[in-house]
Amino acid sequence: MQRQSEGAPRNRTDIHTLEAVALAATHSAAVASHAWVGRHDKDAADAAATDAIRQVLADAPGRGTVIIGEGEKDEAPMLYNGETLGNGLGPDFDIAVDPLEGTKFCAKNLPGALATIAFAESGSLWSPGPGFYMDKIVVPPQAKDVVDLTDSPERTLHKVAQALGKPVSELRVVIMDKPRHQKLIARVLQAGAAVHTPAEGDVGGSLEVLLPTGNADLLLGIGGTPEGVMTAAAVRGLGGGMLGRLAPQRDAEADAIRAAGMDLDRIYSCDELVSGDAFFVATGISGGSLLSRPRESDGTVLAESLLISSGQVRHISHTTFGSLPRMAGLPS
Repeated sequence: MQRQSEGAPRNRTDIHTLEAVALAATHSAAVASHAWVGRHDKDAADAAATDAIRQVLADAPGRGTVIIGEGEKDEAPMLYNGETLGNGLGPDFDIAVDPLEGTKFCAKNLPGALATIAFAESGSLWSPGPGFYMDKIVVPPQAKDVVDLTDSPERTLHKVAQALGKPVSELRVVIMDKPRHQKLIARVLQAGAAVHTPAEGDVGGSLEVLLPTGNADLLLGIGGTPEGVMTAAAVRGLGGGMLGRLAPQRDAEADAIRAAGMDLDRIYSCDELVSGDAFFVATGISGGSLLSRPRESDGTVLAESLLISSGQVRHISHTTFGSLPRMAGLPS
């Protein structure tokens, strides 16, 4: 159900005054979860990241509402949908957040874990209500006008390849390695495209599609709604293309969506998922091709972030005084 904005729209510059807050939040989450990298406890890592982000947002200069966050899907007591954060001394704004995208990557010390957040003008983020999962297509700007979520995978590949000026055999497609995607992966491979199958992390996969330095041409498949809305903020900022549709994975989820008056067949455009000015931030946790992991240097902690805002991509290295957290009782 699309949430309607209340009152007069805020000035466009208001939301961008909060970029430093978002960067501080993801930086804090990345540092806090560092102690859990490789310790095979994804819940503890996620809890550390969630607590760190919430502490920063609690003092944000404004009033932020979590439109889509940890919520019921992750049984989280913090950053739940509808929670209000900030000191009230600034603009109202919407928040979409996944404090630790790629919990398994973090737990197993594999590249790809990120702390992610998106801020948007108040009333402009789509609320999925009780929907936890959605089917998505993400493409670079050159292919934004050719995709259709009702097309077959083969037709989608053909149209994207044509828009990008390359044969299907040169397409690189991101599809998460989930049982629900077995047939989709097989069809894409049969059509001749190469498939990258990360265990999770469709925000990271979407960034690989959207960024000029990325290693993918297209993302397909079903992932979480929080990741979908944050991806839409990045897509909007970079002029790419995205379509999404709720894809419940259990009968109870489907029943709850229908009870909320939402249409399971409706396809949402990027501009419906994020209808106002927005920006997206990610900070590296476990390293990888997009962002490096936090590290210590001369009494400071250095973390690397990505800020997508107003059609620009900025790589930001930021430091804080101190050292990376370590597990109690373990040698430094």
